[in-house]
Amino acid sequence: MTATDLIDIAEANDEDDAAEQLHKWGWTDGLPVVVPTPERVERFLAAATADPDASLGPIAPRGAELTLRGLAANAVMAGCLPAYMPVLEAAVVAMQQPDFNLYGMQMTTHPCALMVVVQGPLAAELGIASGAGCMGSGFRANGTIGRAVRLVAMNIGGARPGEGEVAGDIDRATQGTPAKWSFCFAENRADSPWPFFAQELGFEESDDVVTIGAVEGPHNINDNQSTTGENLLKTIAATMSTPGANTIYRGGDQFVVLGPEHAQVLHDSGFDRRAAQEYLFEHARVDATRVGAEKLEEASLWGGYRLKLEEWGYRVPIARAPEDIRLIVAGGTGKHSAWMPTFGAMWSSTVRIGDHRVAPLNESASWANDLESE
Repeated sequence: MTATDLIDIAEANDEDDAAEQLHKWGWTDGLPVVVPTPERVERFLAAATADPDASLGPIAPRGAELTLRGLAANAVMAGCLPAYMPVLEAAVVAMQQPDFNLYGMQMTTHPCALMVVVQGPLAAELGIASGAGCMGSGFRANGTIGRAVRLVAMNIGGARPGEGEVAGDIDRATQGTPAKWSFCFAENRADSPWPFFAQELGFEESDDVVTIGAVEGPHNINDNQSTTGENLLKTIAATMSTPGANTIYRGGDQFVVLGPEHAQVLHDSGFDRRAAQEYLFEHARVDATRVGAEKLEEASLWGGYRLKLEEWGYRVPIARAPEDIRLIVAGGTGKHSAWMPTFGAMWSSTVRIGDHRVAPLNESASWANDLESE
């Protein structure tokens, strides 16, 4: 699929027929799309930050070049507004960073989805929800931005699901996840007791940034009773301590999105973000007896930590370093949080909107790569 192909078919006299042709060619996510007519694409390009034919790089695994024109066409199909273009540009730059491992996440059997977290004043200006229900339905910006990023992964990167029914099928997820349709929300800065997430990565409070991760859909963490940070963190750590998570075997970072009430409990008990990360790193561990012997043998070699088991007391950490447990505040009223583990062997990427400045390499990513090479 190329931007030129899309514009050519969009010139059909009957827009309904053009939309059906997109479905037949496999260029949709299964839901109805807006036909990317030349006029619509041009309106989106007017809101872009660079030349329409500028390349945003090859999208793995197929390696087709993504131009701003191609991005605009996919954004139109997703139902975006032109004002979302700078966010989309930053998101596709972020997912192409080497440590993100887009190639691996596009082809894995694991049910990981592209999660887009928008931070900064622009999020509110665009109406990207950060409060109650922000990971669910009902918000145009959230739904269409996440969907556009996924359409790029499918149409340019080639990650269509299946087992050979359509030539070029690449997405091998065993069961997939509804999060593959769309997964986008904003950080709830107004109700966060901590510095903004991107500040931890070296960005300024005034910066507009996009963080993109490859994660499973949200796992609910319900704790309505805990009034101390330690008791709450025990619940969160226990929820994360599952033998089925890829991160226990492969490393990579993962996200705990704290509801504002949970975040406030931690803050009131003296836990800053780093202290909470360290607690979860030490306590979110899986006793090796909970893992079958065959799986433990294979996984400890695959994950590069066979010689670490004794040092860890045969309690395998869910992450390889405290900072690999990313803590962000989002959501509304209610004592719920969410945990999103990742595919493993990949790290989220954060990019500033507009100039596309990328956060520096995560130190834990280097540490884990060294461990796996031993």
